[in-house]
Amino acid sequence: MNQQLIECVPNFSEGRDLGIIKQITNEIESVEGVKLLDVDPGAATNRTVVTFVGTPQAVVDAAFKAIVKAGELIDMSKHSGEHARMGATDVCPFIPVANITMEETAKWATTLAQKVGESTTIPVYLYGESQPNKNRNVLSIIRAGEYEGFFEKIKKPEWKPDFGPQEYNAKSGATTIGARDFLIAYNINLNTKSTRIANRVAFDVRENGRVKRIGNPYTGKIVTDENGQSVRLPGTCKAVQAVGWYIDEYKVAQVSANLTNYRITPIHTFFDEVQKSCLTRGVRITGSELVGLIPLKAMLDAGKHYLKKQGRSTGVSEEELIHIAIKSMGLDELGPFDPNKKIIEYQLKNESDEHLINLTAKNLAQETASESMAPGGGSISAYVGSLGISLGTMVANLSANKPGWEEKLDTFSDWAEIGQSIQKELLFLVDEDTRSFNQIIDAIRMAKDTEQEKKLRSEAIQNASKYAAEVPFKVMETSYKSLELLRAMLKIGNPASMSDTGVGALCCLTAIEGAYMNVRINTKDINDKSFAENLNQEAIKLMSDAKKNLGFIIDKVHEAIQ
Repeated sequence: MNQQLIECVPNFSEGRDLGIIKQITNEIESVEGVKLLDVDPGAATNRTVVTFVGTPQAVVDAAFKAIVKAGELIDMSKHSGEHARMGATDVCPFIPVANITMEETAKWATTLAQKVGESTTIPVYLYGESQPNKNRNVLSIIRAGEYEGFFEKIKKPEWKPDFGPQEYNAKSGATTIGARDFLIAYNINLNTKSTRIANRVAFDVRENGRVKRIGNPYTGKIVTDENGQSVRLPGTCKAVQAVGWYIDEYKVAQVSANLTNYRITPIHTFFDEVQKSCLTRGVRITGSELVGLIPLKAMLDAGKHYLKKQGRSTGVSEEELIHIAIKSMGLDELGPFDPNKKIIEYQLKNESDEHLINLTAKNLAQETASESMAPGGGSISAYVGSLGISLGTMVANLSANKPGWEEKLDTFSDWAEIGQSIQKELLFLVDEDTRSFNQIIDAIRMAKDTEQEKKLRSEAIQNASKYAAEVPFKVMETSYKSLELLRAMLKIGNPASMSDTGVGALCCLTAIEGAYMNVRINTKDINDKSFAENLNQEAIKLMSDAKKNLGFIIDKVHEAIQ
């Protein structure tokens, strides 16, 4: 559920031989846990940019295999192209995508660099956030001199590789590996054909801004400092590169930007700043487009931003947040915007992992009623719990939008966001309970012909049984987290929704008691009695607390509606 994801964007010095490119990408796709997202070859540059995403170790393994294969297939001594380059794998950046810090990502990049340096004859340089030496952490500085110049450059003490031999590999060259922030390539269309206006808007917002002039801001004499360097007036958005140009395809001018750190300047902030600049120049935005992919967080943050501007609760579903973001920034004005294709995390999503929650309510009921043993009581307990917190979240959202309660918007919006988070956890557990049951079945079906096979089978059954008991306990814990929200809605929520709060409490109590039953029955088959007893005791206490506290809410609702 909270899976760590890293994006990797290696650049290979081959953009003309599609057979070679395919062999390299085959190595990436051979690793379980990664998904190949994009392959962009360029004939003029003789360079291919590959994008894939996955769990950290899987990304390291896939990148290593690709680097090795590129070193085997690409002969840099025969390479030519317009783009600067230093090796068969010119650069291999790691980018944090989900549930992972930049520091952690940098460590994984260093792990890859060390592996390449120790296992091949390729010299490796760290760059970006992975490089502790800030005198050589910029890619362009490392690559200066390119392939041809590195035969002498590598001999200099200050240019000793971080890993691998201090000797240039004529065939595969050298490579740079590191970590950087996600780069969002983003274009905004204007209702003008004027490149001049688009550039002025770009200069207003980009970090580098424009040169300072005396008198006329566009034609006046350039102001210089004591060293004779031009003084610059910074733009409004840090970590943004932008330029204006004319797009013949759309017959309009466009502000084309790279957001090099969307945490510093989110995409919605950039959009709003462009909009402000446009208004001062008599033009307006007519739509925008993403080039490539975007992290889920960037879209969710944008959705929350625009809901806040509208004076609405931000405690809505992911789908609604994404919809608001798309419509607010006009991401579907130039063509369809498919979140499943444009959002990185959704590209990696395995629909089979969400089989149950993707069913209709009718089909879930029918599948539960079938002769199959799963889904059973555990999954249904989690689902009932999700309905309970959903009702509490509904009350929070209704209260947030109640006329005359505008000053309470932030309070109820915060509660609704908490409710959405709990709901997401419980929906995950609907399928996870069934997956845990299936793990037991898989273990039971393991071979048992030899003593070793019997031992491995027994261990697998016990491990699966432990997990099958832990999942319903997690349902209990997560459903119990609903208590605070439901109490708050009972106290401060819209009185007209009092009964909804009561039904929500009943659902949560049912979820907890149902999950409790599954904890108790699943611990019966666990040989580790200490583990089983500790889990049972925790479940008993949680069950007792839930009956007392949720029962209090239910009683209060009954009193209020008499």
